Parts: sequence; structure tokens; C-alpha cells
Amino acid sequence: MATSRFADIQQAPPIEVFHVMKAFADSTHEKKVNLSVGAYRTDEAKPWVLPVVRKVEAELAADMTLNHEYLPILGLESFSTAAAKMLLGASHPAIAEGRMTAVQVLSGTGGLRIAAEFLHRILKYNTFYFSTPTWGNHRLIFTQAGFTDVRQYRYWDGKTKGLDFDGMIEDLQNAPENSVVILHSCAHNPTGVDPTQDQWKKIADVVEERKLFPLFDSAYQGFASGDLDKDAWAVRLFAERGFEMIATQSFSKNFGLYNERVGNLMIVVKDPSVIVPMRSQITLLVRGSYSNPPSHGARIVSRVLNDEALFGEWKECIKIMSGRIIEMRKGLQERLEKLGTPGTWNHITAQIGMFSFTGLSAEQSKYLAEKYHIYLLSSGRINMCGLTTGNIDYVAEAINDAVCNIKA
Repeated sequence: MATSRFADIQQAPPIEVFHVMKAFADSTHEKKVNLSVGAYRTDEAKPWVLPVVRKVEAELAADMTLNHEYLPILGLESFSTAAAKMLLGASHPAIAEGRMTAVQVLSGTGGLRIAAEFLHRILKYNTFYFSTPTWGNHRLIFTQAGFTDVRQYRYWDGKTKGLDFDGMIEDLQNAPENSVVILHSCAHNPTGVDPTQDQWKKIADVVEERKLFPLFDSAYQGFASGDLDKDAWAVRLFAERGFEMIATQSFSKNFGLYNERVGNLMIVVKDPSVIVPMRSQITLLVRGSYSNPPSHGARIVSRVLNDEALFGEWKECIKIMSGRIIEMRKGLQERLEKLGTPGTWNHITAQIGMFSFTGLSAEQSKYLAEKYHIYLLSSGRINMCGLTTGNIDYVAEAINDAVCNIKA
């Protein structure tokens, strides 16, 4: 047999979260629990299609004026504009002065990829910083977009189970000019630890002083605290300070539109005259990547954000989701403390958003999977939505066992 030209391709390592999801799916254990994937689950451990989404989908299906023609390359303008206003604030001067532009992209991941390619190919930036730890896809997106100078800033403090703010500031102070700094706007993934408002002000000071470029990854607005304005505070601070910046928005979590790939890329600039040439370059990047984005999810979000009644219904949905997560945090901490589990567990309720960085080691995480069929990432990150009133006692008892008997 002739040697294949593909014979020298090396096996790539598995993507952990999908590997863990498969292990959960393959398990036949009656008490198995999935704490891995970043998706909302009800108290019955089921996916939830938001009622307001169901309503709008029915309206779209009945609308005989709609068709399946291509959207423009930069997407549905009514969606992009409304999404940007939700993040930046509808009355922000950058909007009125024409210093903001936004385009529809393929969820947060697609937005980050277009942003990375734009920053590297058009602005010629080559250094990017991400937090230690960060979302597992940040490094891959930026390196595949061409960035070669990969750096990290300290973030998680394992001793305090909180933010290593001094380490973060020191690393950013040492960053070279024009470094791109990825910042999580709220509900930091994977730690659930966010800077305070005073800390955000100091971060902005350093970014300005060192002439760094801020790129906000906003995947959880409204989903973190239940308050859209509170979750957008950091982004709005930077905009009010006059930064030129990029923000990517995902509507996977807060609308439950995971597979519709609904995202927005927002850019704020100082001079509105740069908007037209900038959009022309983004058009070429999109054209050479996926040509144009899908319409269904964007139409849903657009209708909700542009209709006062639907918008109100949606805000109640995100309160339900964020509220359930907060209750699960409280319940897990209470149970671990009642069991006398070694260590402190107040960080579970101090953190915010979908994820909790529990402090469990890779060995303890493996023990939970093998003995109890409780599946989580080796970093100890858990999706709080995987907890329910039906399994939270089982999970707490299993964690107690792991902490007591498996050395970290």
C-alpha cells in the first residue's frame, strides 16, 4: 500500500470539556452528575428554552415576509446596534457621535477570532495577554490568528481563592506598548472572580499608562448578576475614560441560544472617520472566513432587544437563571461547611456567574469522576448549573470525601 501523504499528522490532544462531556454521556451510573459544560440547566438538569425565545420563534415562523436569503456580510444591523447599546448603554456619547461600530459575528468565539485577525493583520499587533487561568479557547484563537508573542497576567490566587490583584497589576505594568489585553467583562471564566469597581479603575489606569489595547470578552451580561447594567460596568468605565477598544458579545448563555452562534463585535474609536475603512477591512476578514452570519438567532435577539415588552420578559428570564445559580452556590457552601469539609468554602458564594473555581485538585476531580460519576474539569472548575436540589447533597458528600481522603 502506498504511503499516505497524511501519514505524518500527529494526534492532537482532546479538548477537555468535550472529553468530559462524553465520559458523562457514556456513564450508566444512576446518580451521575455533569458539572463540566458551560450551559444553563434547570433544577431538573434539563436545557431551558426561554419562554420569550419560544414566543419570538413562533412569530418568526408565522411571518410570511421572511425568507432564507443571505444576510449582509456584516450581519443584521438591527441586531448589532441593539446589542452594542445593551453593552455600552443606549445614551453613551460614542453612539451619538458615531464613534462606535458593531457587526454580527459567530458568537463570542467568532467575534474573538475576527478581532484577533483584525488586530494582528491590520494593526500589526503581535503581543497578547490573557489571565492565568482563562477560558481554554483564548490562546488557541489568538495564536491561530497569527499572534506569536503569548503572555499571561496573574489572576487566580490559590491561597485566598480570590483575585491576585497585585500580581495582575504588576504583570500589566510590565507589558510592552500595544499589547492586546483580554479582559473578562464579568463572571470571569473559569474562576468566577471579578475585580471590584475600584480595582477596575486601577486596571484602567495601568492600561492607559502602558498604552495597552483592551479587548473585553463579554459572554455573560445579565447572566452573572441578573442586572444588565451592573454586568456591563467595566466596559462602560473604559468607554467613559475614552479608550479605543473592542468588545465581543455572546448571546449563547443569556438567551440560551447556544447552537445558533449569535454574537456581536463592537469597536469604540476616538475618530469617527476611521469607521468606514475599518468596516471595509472587517468585511474582507469575514468574507474570507465564513462569508456571512446566520439569521435565525440574530432575528430572535433583535426582536427582543428592540421591543419593550419582550425585553421586559427576557430580563425576567435572566433573573431566574442567575437566581438559581446563586441559590446553588449558597446551598453547596452550606452543605460543605455543615459536613466539616476541610478548608474554607466562602469563595463559592463570593464568586459570580456560571462557574466556580472550587480549589479541588486534578487528583480530587479524577476521584469524583471515578468513584461518584461526578464529572468536572481537572482544574476543579464546576458549572453551578449542574447542581440541582436533587443532587446537591450527593455532590457535597462526594466533595467532602475527596477533600478528606485525596491529597491535593
